[in-house]
Amino acid sequence: MKEKIANIVNDAIKDLNLYVDDAFIKEEEQITSLNIILDSDEVIDLDLITEASRIINPIIDEADLIDKEYVLDISSKEKGDENHE
Repeated sequence: MKEKIANIVNDAIKDLNLYVDDAFIKEEEQITSLNIILDSDEVIDLDLITEASRIINPIIDEADLIDKEYVLDISSKEKGDENHE
């Protein structure tokens, strides 16, 4: 799944200096979620995740990768203690 997502998303978010680090489907309590983890050489703040989400969401919708209802979860890769303020 990571390769498919990276192939369709990375070009669209490269101007934000972001790339797909991981992507996977998770099933928990009868809820399916598509998790996309973004990474960058720079700090990723909430505004950047929001901007990336606005770009990624329609791309994923159009790609129609999952044939059932799911939740799209986009987040950044944790960088050790940097995210634990």
